[in-house]
Amino acid sequence: MGSTEAPTPVQAPVCSIVNEGPPAPAACSIVNEAPAPATDSKPKKKICCACPDTKRLRDECIVEYGESACTKWIEAHKQCLRAEGFKV
Repeated sequence: MGSTEAPTPVQAPVCSIVNEGPPAPAACSIVNEAPAPATDSKPKKKICCACPDTKRLRDECIVEYGESACTKWIEAHKQCLRAEGFKV
């Protein structure tokens, strides 16, 4: 009845946001890497469920500092969505 296979370890995602603009919340580590290039395939997720880390950071920044101060976070989220296959 029980499986003898060991569960596959899951790695927590790391936000791919350039270290510029307002400070990031402590829950996200910031790296200076560009996201993977966008592919022409159909997205595997709904846009509301894609890129939860960058979405959260973007939303927190907008609430705290206003949209005009968060263009770097907004663009980082758009880049993540493009990497997931969305056309934004």
